[in-house]
Amino acid sequence: MARAKKEIPLRIATWNTNSVRLRFDSLKQLMATENPDVICLQETKVADEFFPRDFFIEQGYPHLAIGGQKMWHGVAIASRVPLDGVDARKWCSKQDCRHMSVRLPGNIELHNFYVPAGGDIPDPEVNEKFAHKLQFIDEMTEWSRGYKRDGARTILVGDLNIAPLETDVWSHKQLLRVVSHTPIETARMATLVEAGGWVDAMRRFVPPEEKLFTWWSYRSPDWANANKGRRLDHIWVTPDLVPNLRGISVLKSFRAHEPASDHVPVLLDMVA
Repeated sequence: MARAKKEIPLRIATWNTNSVRLRFDSLKQLMATENPDVICLQETKVADEFFPRDFFIEQGYPHLAIGGQKMWHGVAIASRVPLDGVDARKWCSKQDCRHMSVRLPGNIELHNFYVPAGGDIPDPEVNEKFAHKLQFIDEMTEWSRGYKRDGARTILVGDLNIAPLETDVWSHKQLLRVVSHTPIETARMATLVEAGGWVDAMRRFVPPEEKLFTWWSYRSPDWANANKGRRLDHIWVTPDLVPNLRGISVLKSFRAHEPASDHVPVLLDMVA
């Protein structure tokens, strides 16, 4: 009789820190209380030579893949488990550090994205930032179509800066003309998901009819009671990994930290 393959628990965190060097206390709490194996960070806002490598190593995350720049954007992956095949793709012919990929044990490929926010005006003709965002999503779509995932077992995480479902925002009607939930963006994301055959891991555990947020604006002084949130942070997997999924957690309490990011960490529990 063949021996059953041993399942290895794997917990992956994704978090837009809005400056990694401002979140040391929150990161320590995340590591100590939630014990993620891999932490994917977006908007690190630090050039590679100043990235706090020693901090992560001291906390037990010696395996690092970083891609950053001074003051803006930046992504990183910090891991307790070995990382292989580290790569960073250039998008929209820009060097603005929005993507990092690695290979995890168990032949799992992990992609960490930070999609452009898009500015305030949802019109690509008058807003370069919005045009950039749409181009970025279109390039992700073409990448997804042509990407050969057979046997690759792929996870895509990050701040994608789009809340696709009506229940991913506090008010569908009031946000239809607000960047992150406009019809042009949600339609583009739907095309991206279809092109890659991606499965929304978060909505496997939280039904689509239920509200689900990962971001609360800095502009809301009473953010917790108002609860005017959006789900801008996502975890997608290829269909071959769906049986490996065990659960997700949105750590809303981190929004109350001082100083706080406007995003909160999201955890994926699975087995490799």
